[in-house]
Amino acid sequence: MKIGLFIPCYVDAVFPEVGVATYKLLKHLGLDVTYPMGQTCCGQPMANAGFESQAVPLAEKFEDKFAQFDYVVAPSVSCTAFVKLNYPRLLKGRHECLTAGKIMDVVEFLHDVVKVSQPLGRFPHKVSLHNSCHGVRELGLSSPSEMHVAPFNKIKDLLSLVDGIEVVEPERPDECCGFGGMFAIEETAVSAQMGRDKVERHIQTGARYVTGPDCSCLMHMAGVAQKQGLKIEFKHVVEILASGL
Repeated sequence: MKIGLFIPCYVDAVFPEVGVATYKLLKHLGLDVTYPMGQTCCGQPMANAGFESQAVPLAEKFEDKFAQFDYVVAPSVSCTAFVKLNYPRLLKGRHECLTAGKIMDVVEFLHDVVKVSQPLGRFPHKVSLHNSCHGVRELGLSSPSEMHVAPFNKIKDLLSLVDGIEVVEPERPDECCGFGGMFAIEETAVSAQMGRDKVERHIQTGARYVTGPDCSCLMHMAGVAQKQGLKIEFKHVVEILASGL
């Protein structure tokens, strides 16, 4: 099983430690993982802003870099969902889209494909779990409350393998934090208020850390917390899973 590691542009530029932790965790599990050099943005920002034609060359380059692998794994639910759901349409009429059926978020991959059951890292802290919208409603990492299905949470399942951790969830556990990419720019006041509400609910759990599968949501909430002088920290779930390995 050959794995191509995709590190989204914003993770590479702002949160490189998340990319390192992802690679370290996959190697720790004995997996054959490669980081293809020269990879770029997947095209999500352009498409979300209404400029889909500018995303097409990036989709073609992504295909060129990752088509050879059995799986493409990324520590970002939003970028993963964009490739999975939009590449077939963007590349229609050009060539067959190969990567959309191979890409998985790292949580989804470890839970559903690798089926990790062995103990992972050590993180002796109380952690509040943030369920990002793309993960809940497009990748199925956890159960959406509006569907009234039996509850499940793949992120929580993996975190249960970490020694010393206490995982809690805030009130309204799958409510949006207000980031949403372009939404945060075009509807700034609404986005900021949603972020303040979400951070307050995480703080009410008594947790020292907030974790989740998408750096963009964590970045948004960290900005809100910093502006308000709130003492709570944010870590991507792979950083916790790989902690101490």
